[in-house]
Amino acid sequence: MQIYFYEAFEEEANQLHWHLGKDLLYGLTPKTIQETDHEEPPARLISIRTQSRVPARWAGKLDGILSRSTGFDHLLALKPQLSQPVALGYLEEYSTRAVAEHAILLTHSLLRKLPHQLRQFGEFKRDGLTGTECAGKKMLVVGVGRIGSEIVTIAKAMGFVVKGVDLVRDKPDVEYTTREEGIRWADVIVCAMNLTEENKGYFSYDLLFNASKGSIFVNIARGELSPLMDLEMLLEEGILGGVGLDVFEHESALAVELRLHEHPHSDLMLRVQRMLKHPNVLFTPHNAFNTLEAVERKTAMTVQQIRHFLKHNEFLWKV
Repeated sequence: MQIYFYEAFEEEANQLHWHLGKDLLYGLTPKTIQETDHEEPPARLISIRTQSRVPARWAGKLDGILSRSTGFDHLLALKPQLSQPVALGYLEEYSTRAVAEHAILLTHSLLRKLPHQLRQFGEFKRDGLTGTECAGKKMLVVGVGRIGSEIVTIAKAMGFVVKGVDLVRDKPDVEYTTREEGIRWADVIVCAMNLTEENKGYFSYDLLFNASKGSIFVNIARGELSPLMDLEMLLEEGILGGVGLDVFEHESALAVELRLHEHPHSDLMLRVQRMLKHPNVLFTPHNAFNTLEAVERKTAMTVQQIRHFLKHNEFLWKV
């Protein structure tokens, strides 16, 4: 077998079958590595997404690991654990618009109290469901790269007043501010940052404690940037009026626990369950990238990476 794919959900698997054709030998599963019974790698080249944990003992039995994601922080974290060098690859941009639209989807849903609306439909009850319109609301986008700048563009079109926070202030159409001033100013705070060792836990209790009362927090970047314990406390104290997350700290463990219903009473699971009982919390399963258009682009780039690696023993887009 030339390559084995982990974490290939149904629509992606269908696209992979179509793009790979019949000239490559491959296998795939929707499971993460840790959900399988694979003691040894099934191929010298494997492909994962963000939730698989590659066993360190596989290092000498792999030629390459391709992550079907634009982020590669999980590969950087893996690198020191590998006893022997392994080629690491990722994908160039394929889902900027999809992720940006998902950030707006979460924002708009929380401003209109959609989670609470769905719960009260059974009684056709409108009490407590009065939301707010987007026009004139103040949005702070933290991390104004490709996705962040696309969020700014869409938000402005919807009538938001938008400011950005970034170490590099290179977007002429963005009004920049400091994170402290922005947090105090914003009605909506959107995290679109890259994850690094230095910014883990960036959206801490101490930082968001200064947010305007009832503000909305949305994260479509990486879960390690916004600790769940801190967000839960901020909700309980009424500082945050809503939280929308597509990414989660300890996401690998959370995904497996939810799929297999393991450890239902772990601290992580209990915290997630408590937060979901809040009237204005919306969680999605790291799905912001998942549009037909983005999956098509992603699969085409994946196969391009694979064919290049099999021919040249290196990735086009390498870590």
